[in-house]
Amino acid sequence: MAVGAHPEPETSPVLAPVGSRYINRELSRLDFDERVLAMAEDPRLPLLERLRFLAIFSQNLDDFFQVRVAGLKEQVLAAVAVASPDGMSPLDQLKAIRIRVERLVERQVRIYTREMVPALAQSGITIVRAAGVGKRELAQLHTVFREQIFPVLTPLAVDPGHPFPYISHLSLNLAVMVRDPQRKQQRFARVKVPPVLPRFIPLIEGESYVPLEDVIALHLTALFPGMDIVSQSPFRVTRDGDLDDVDSDAEDLLAAIQTELRRRRRHARVVRLEVDPEMTPEVLELLTRELELQPTDIYQVDGLLDMGSLLSLTTLDRPDLKEETWTPTTQPRLRGIAAEVPDLFAVLRAGDVLAHHPYDSFATSVEAFIDHASSDPDVLAIKQTLYRTSGPASPIVRALIRAAERGKQVVALVEIKARGDEQANIGWARALEEANVHVVYGLLGLKTHAKVTLVVRREGGHIKYYLHVGTGNYNPSTARIYEDVSLLSSDSDLGSDVTELFNLLTGYSRQSRYRKLLVAPTNLRNGITQLIEREGVVGGRIIIKVNNLIDPEIIDALYAASQRGAQIDLLVRSMCALRPGVTGLSDRIRVRSIVGQFLEHSRVFMFGNGGRPEYYLGSSDLMQRNLDRRVEAVVPVSDSKLRLRLQQILDVYLADDVLAWELGPESLWRKVPTVRGVSSHSRFKELALESAHGNGLNGVPHP
Repeated sequence: MAVGAHPEPETSPVLAPVGSRYINRELSRLDFDERVLAMAEDPRLPLLERLRFLAIFSQNLDDFFQVRVAGLKEQVLAAVAVASPDGMSPLDQLKAIRIRVERLVERQVRIYTREMVPALAQSGITIVRAAGVGKRELAQLHTVFREQIFPVLTPLAVDPGHPFPYISHLSLNLAVMVRDPQRKQQRFARVKVPPVLPRFIPLIEGESYVPLEDVIALHLTALFPGMDIVSQSPFRVTRDGDLDDVDSDAEDLLAAIQTELRRRRRHARVVRLEVDPEMTPEVLELLTRELELQPTDIYQVDGLLDMGSLLSLTTLDRPDLKEETWTPTTQPRLRGIAAEVPDLFAVLRAGDVLAHHPYDSFATSVEAFIDHASSDPDVLAIKQTLYRTSGPASPIVRALIRAAERGKQVVALVEIKARGDEQANIGWARALEEANVHVVYGLLGLKTHAKVTLVVRREGGHIKYYLHVGTGNYNPSTARIYEDVSLLSSDSDLGSDVTELFNLLTGYSRQSRYRKLLVAPTNLRNGITQLIEREGVVGGRIIIKVNNLIDPEIIDALYAASQRGAQIDLLVRSMCALRPGVTGLSDRIRVRSIVGQFLEHSRVFMFGNGGRPEYYLGSSDLMQRNLDRRVEAVVPVSDSKLRLRLQQILDVYLADDVLAWELGPESLWRKVPTVRGVSSHSRFKELALESAHGNGLNGVPHP
């Protein structure tokens, strides 16, 4: 990677004290969740879209507790004295998190009960709680309970002969106190709300629903015949769900992951207990004791528990309450590929192709590339990294299996430590192995997060490389809702780099130098840092779009570049530990976050290079884990038209005043005032349609 030279600045950058240089990453993550929650409050959005954001907030919080809070609790228990980069101890962070989460959950409940439930009812969708069930509805629920729910339930008693049962991760339960009318004894019992059943039981399909736990609560006498029901309260448990501490040096990583998954199902520490405020002190004390919790681990939720389940209601056939469904377009140069009219490889030999998902179709670009390779008789090998996908039914997995059945050399590097997808990845990895695909589980001590595919093809007497490098997973499902960028190329240097990267991943190698590719944990950190430092002059220009920016070294490099004169725009979806706009520290740095219909997921880097801008895209966020503890791939974009396209994408984001938020020097996020009414998501749809209709220049829509 050639890095241009610039004169040394006359003055060295001044760094502020550590505590004022960085924003705490955990609190920044909660800032993002608050921006998601704000979308649920936006009256301009369709009602079910607002409900979707309310559910996403709940799911985000689940993930935050099972990973981030769990990690902080481990540090406290281990008496780890290391402070975070902003100077907060693990205990300080837990205290601050508690205060923030309580406020956010109160706000979520208020939005749901005071805004969403009445608005849904006005639109003909009623959520009926137990207290509101009338005699007619109760008779209907009796039949549903007897035929569909009762056979699935397993009430578990707690007494000298029955120990306290294991409460599974993220399970919804009823804590029931019963009294034997003859012995006058009170006993505790737990009833798990079965996750295999719908969370909302329809009274009238599409119009009226009762939460499953309420239906069960109305029929507890059927579960405990002859007993008096003293009290019942819903509760929910969150356990430590992170597998990052699995011994990656184990001789059999697959077996180690499976063993850890089994262990965590039974022994993972509880990090949060959500309860109804009406739960009796006696029951709350019992749960606190048996689950080995502190009072600070308990959150009272005065409303529906597990609002993430509201996502099921967003699938109702009510287009009038949703965003208009977006149908991705096909890049003009890729039209007809699915029908195998033109030769995809000939298209790539004529020039690289850039796809911006979900505006550009994933199916007619990335999937078509792999499918085309699987059936082409001249293709000798396909090598691919798989971090998350949609399982054995995925078109990509099926294409790899077909390629192997046709005698091609097929290699799939499956990351079985992908958080939350460990068991699923193990399952479809075995399906690939059964089809004679060579399955590799990655490097010891490192997660493989790179999104790379290599196709090796015989052309005449030569071998030709074709490749895909992207910012998102090879997952057709998330490709419809995640914003990502893909590069398809036949560049020989990139092909050689990716070949060497796969040799590193599948064999033994100390490869550390690449022709064009930036790879973590070898040359990516140093490469990005050099590019930032090069822009540290008057007239320097940097635009970076990532999901998270929390690495202290990268942040300090950006501060230094800003102080030396560079103008810097950062588009950060979630966590940002950099403080922008601080006098003397980051005067020339601006930070934005886009929250809208699609999840911003692409990582794009632009460096001004003295008027000859350079662009990169890839899988890596600017976090220590990505730069130092993962295998990541970031690729330069050399085609001039595609560079224009990337700049256009960045310009649209920077012009957004509908979905955009700005981070201030006091670490507060504020909504950008709407003046011009530019929504980046709407504009990208328009640009995709312009390109599809031939109104763009060689696949680059007019800005």
